[in-house]
Amino acid sequence: MRPALAILDPGFAATIQDRGRVGWQRFGVPVSGALDPEALAAANILVGNAPGTATMEAMGAGLRLRVDAESATLALAGCAAPFRIESAGRVLSASPLRAVTVHRGDVLRFPPPKNGAVYYIAAAGGFDIPPVLGSRSTYARASLGGIEGRTLRAGDAIPLLRAAVPVAPTLLLDASFEAPKSIRVMRGPNADYFTERAFEALAGAPYTVSPASDRMGLRFKGEALDRLNSGDFPSQGTTAGALQVPPDGQPILLLADRQTTGGYPRIATVIGADIAAAGRLAPGMAVRFIEVGREEALAALKARAEWLAALPSRLRAAPQDALTSERLLGENLIGGVTAGEM
Repeated sequence: MRPALAILDPGFAATIQDRGRVGWQRFGVPVSGALDPEALAAANILVGNAPGTATMEAMGAGLRLRVDAESATLALAGCAAPFRIESAGRVLSASPLRAVTVHRGDVLRFPPPKNGAVYYIAAAGGFDIPPVLGSRSTYARASLGGIEGRTLRAGDAIPLLRAAVPVAPTLLLDASFEAPKSIRVMRGPNADYFTERAFEALAGAPYTVSPASDRMGLRFKGEALDRLNSGDFPSQGTTAGALQVPPDGQPILLLADRQTTGGYPRIATVIGADIAAAGRLAPGMAVRFIEVGREEALAALKARAEWLAALPSRLRAAPQDALTSERLLGENLIGGVTAGEM
């Protein structure tokens, strides 16, 4: 039998995602990729993969998997709560940001995201899925990448590159991920299409994420952003974090599955350091937009890049006495069958 993770219940919206399909926008192909590339990297680092390796991305409740391999080392990262492992008649609890080894027949149950919208499940060695245009990311609107270019379904088998993993020390990662209360922005390339009152409104009261949001973009509800000119606007290329404003004045923040061109003016752009955090926002959450200048944006991007590069140095071995079921279960960690791999 080919080693795999079997999907028993796909939950709300689970897909395969990596860093995305970079370099194809000029041909009309969206980038796609992880909504939260920082959490993607964290999950992969825990299991010894390259940071951009393809993982499962889950956006809601109900995901349930079965291990159809001799063993596999997995890690959960992002806006995640502890998940359950049903193993040989026992039910164990495994915390996020910790590498765990599971075995054939184990069933994993994942709760809804915690303090945000999305989480990632990485497997040591990665998934045996062919790339499409250089990426394994799923772009469902065009049926590209992942498993048949769609969200996962019950009965899918996500093939693993490794049939088994060696025993290794249990590892955990000192990091945290949650949706932001504020996002920093710079004035967009079409700022002159808006009144000064629009910028005051954007930086004033919080905006709430609408249930109509998806991987393509976050739709916000709040004070309408007034345009100086309500006429036609020429279509332009899009960028991650662009804050477009349609005629109703309610902004849309473009995310991973954004279209390659757009016909709405952009009042602002989320700075590079905050794009991953923006991808954690879930419907119903409120967020403030804070305008910053170029120098602050560059300094923040440098600091975030340094933090991401230092993640491997934040790996820690679990305490030697952690392999006692009483302590592990008391701390919502996995039992004595755990291991990590570098």
